[in-house]
Amino acid sequence: MKRLSSALVALVALEHLYFLVLEMFLWTTPRGLAAFGMTQAQADATAVLAANQGLYNGFLAAGLLWSLVASPAELRPRLQGFFLGCVVVAGVYGGLTAKPAILLLQALPAGLALLTVLLTRRRG
Repeated sequence: MKRLSSALVALVALEHLYFLVLEMFLWTTPRGLAAFGMTQAQADATAVLAANQGLYNGFLAAGLLWSLVASPAELRPRLQGFFLGCVVVAGVYGGLTAKPAILLLQALPAGLALLTVLLTRRRG
């Protein structure tokens, strides 16, 4: 269960690194336009906001990656719980206010990872 938990945490971290790239560097490209269903004018007008949002996603990814290697090892589940909890809250908020798909793309994977972290912590 511990390996599954670590793999899911890593997956959520990689997902947020992708969000960073998408929001900071690809926002005004055809890939960014398609991902967020925007026109070029909308993307151009919101590029600075998107870059800021991408930076926050990068911080979440960094925290999740840190939680996989932090020392002492007993600290890892607490860090994972904190950062995954942040992702779940952000995903639920985004799903309710911006785009329902965010619930599936962001909140659900983080919620599953959080569940495995809690179950692993309870067992061991």
